Amino acid sequence: MTVSDADLVALARTGDAAALGVLLTRHEASMRAVAVSLLGYGPDAEDAVQDAMVVAVRRVGEVRDAAAVGPWLRAIVRNNARMTLRGPRPTPVADPEWFAHPATDPTLEEALDSGALRDWVWHAVGALSEPDRLVTMLRYFSDASSYEQIAAVCGVPVGTVRSRLSHARRALAGGLRAAATSAHADVRAEGDARWREGVDMIATAMRGDFDRVVEDSWWPDARMIVPGGPRGGRDLAVRGMTTDLRAGVRQRLRNVVASGDVLIWETDLISPPDDPEHCPPSALWLQVLRDGRVRQLTLFHPVPARG
Repeated sequence: MTVSDADLVALARTGDAAALGVLLTRHEASMRAVAVSLLGYGPDAEDAVQDAMVVAVRRVGEVRDAAAVGPWLRAIVRNNARMTLRGPRPTPVADPEWFAHPATDPTLEEALDSGALRDWVWHAVGALSEPDRLVTMLRYFSDASSYEQIAAVCGVPVGTVRSRLSHARRALAGGLRAAATSAHADVRAEGDARWREGVDMIATAMRGDFDRVVEDSWWPDARMIVPGGPRGGRDLAVRGMTTDLRAGVRQRLRNVVASGDVLIWETDLISPPDDPEHCPPSALWLQVLRDGRVRQLTLFHPVPARG
């Protein structure tokens, strides 16, 4: 007996990755047909389909008519394809035009953190190679989500970013096709621990003790990179933080994203009252770890996306 789309959606809403995998496999051919009809055969069409699968993970719990999930998926592909034809877009994924958005649309991270498929997704992200995981986390979980900004943070060409993202999406979609059903550890506890750790470290830095943070959590040979700016070691990081503090700049942790040996902090930068334009509004700390300690930090100032 064939399980209906509505039943598969109901199971996916409870966190059943296998059900979502069956659902996507069932409709993949028609999704690809829509992409090819608009973009022709090639990587752009494949990316439109893979992006739709990422959206399905994010949005399956909000489908208004579970029996009409096929048209919903094809509408996502159609929107993705149209966005590709229009050129670069500021947001990482597109939702179908007819979808009723809530007043405050959650970020992908917020949607996953509140969804039943969260643990499966974070496990799948953690299984990616470091380069693929890094671009995936930046694209879908940070403010530096444009191809150009990801390329600047990672120090690679935009084409390499596209290639790594495409590979990562294929891996994630492939995991769903394989209907992964094994239990995965709850990642919320790890995320909460990383958040508390980040808050404590930023608070210590704001007290003027960033050198202690670096001493405790960085490898002696750790590198620091500022895209388009200086490169150095731990002394560069301490010197930069000291200079900012003396100028009256303060930082406030806003977001933490962690997966395996990649850790991202996003902070708000608060300029001194007498010099409100002293610094950019935010900073992204991309930290690559080894055995829990920082081996490389890339400090980047994202450009806010324009609607």
